[in-house]
Amino acid sequence: MHLIYPAILAALLFCTGLYGVLARRNAILVLMSVELMLNAVNLNLVAFDVWLRDELHAGQALTLFTIAIAAAEIGIGLAIVLLVHRNRGTADLDRLRDLREDETTDGTTGATDREQKAEAAS
Repeated sequence: MHLIYPAILAALLFCTGLYGVLARRNAILVLMSVELMLNAVNLNLVAFDVWLRDELHAGQALTLFTIAIAAAEIGIGLAIVLLVHRNRGTADLDRLRDLREDETTDGTTGATDREQKAEAAS
């Protein structure tokens, strides 16, 4: 088996995922792009495992580990995105900057300022 074919396919998948992470604004599409990048890594692991004829099949074992990590990442990521969408009404990543807490000059958080702004908005 030639190693160049899966390596080129993995590079194309990884570049597509990288473009998706950098260019998208929707959090769901960013998570899907991260999954594409992880699948490119999995393809490389399995291809090199077959090419090196590893008797322990370490590449395939690492691929299973990567799949488990990806499943946990997508589960937690989707839970966060759904919670933010429920509270904010959008999954736009640019608007997620509003979640940070501003600190006042005395080192405390400006909770009263946020409460006043919320009351003024309603």
